[in-house]
Amino acid sequence: MRKVKLTLAYDGTEFAGFQVQPNVRTVQGELMSALDTILGEKVKLIAAGRTDTGVHARGQVVSFRTATSIPTDRLPAALNSVLPRDMAVWQAEDVPADFHARHHATAKIYRYLLYLGRTPAPFIRHYSWRLFWAMDVKAMQEAAAELVGKHDFTAFCAAGSPVKNKVRTMQRIHIVSDRDLVLIEAVADGFLYKMMRSIVGTLVKVGRGVLTPEDVRDILAQNDRPRVGPTAPPQGLILWQVVYDNLTAPEDTPGSIGLTLPWGYVKISL
Repeated sequence: MRKVKLTLAYDGTEFAGFQVQPNVRTVQGELMSALDTILGEKVKLIAAGRTDTGVHARGQVVSFRTATSIPTDRLPAALNSVLPRDMAVWQAEDVPADFHARHHATAKIYRYLLYLGRTPAPFIRHYSWRLFWAMDVKAMQEAAAELVGKHDFTAFCAAGSPVKNKVRTMQRIHIVSDRDLVLIEAVADGFLYKMMRSIVGTLVKVGRGVLTPEDVRDILAQNDRPRVGPTAPPQGLILWQVVYDNLTAPEDTPGSIGLTLPWGYVKISL
């Protein structure tokens, strides 16, 4: 037996979330079916986390034990040959027997895309939240800075979470814009249920001038859930990366996202 770690990407549009559920299509269900076909054995999957219906992933991580003799470097191609077209495994690694995809993660990186265009962009409608207001990005950046550090994020946790300890460390939040696009990237040691989407909804209220950065500071300090912005819709959210070691400084971790829009190709760098 050996333990294997897979990194996978998926378009969450037609999935009822990650976790397997009866009578609905899920990422876990599709992956387990593919593993059963390729490995000829049923495995127990451990995931770094669960994404909700409609949420996408570029860097979801799972681990499992297997007795297969298939070389690890051949597993992605083998699995992708039977997986549906809206998901793919892009990396497989052998890991120590005690590796745990969830417990050993030191950070997660989420990205959220806002589209502010007056003209609909149907080709990114499944990957962005279209808004109809101008955004004060500088105010959003100032509000985001209030969330950085170790805090009780109870106000930003949706009802229904079984987690009792809601203290998390937000390592950084970057907000950048290019014409009609605003990209929000958050890095934390963990995220509560719908925490990222609640943060985005609140930052949008700041961008519209409904809240101030000082209001966000008070909401966080007072656990004032009623003042938090609306939970942002799922389609703009991507689980970008799960980190298993210390993050380097922000300036040493460049990243970007590129999109083709009606006026041409746009690349936003973080």
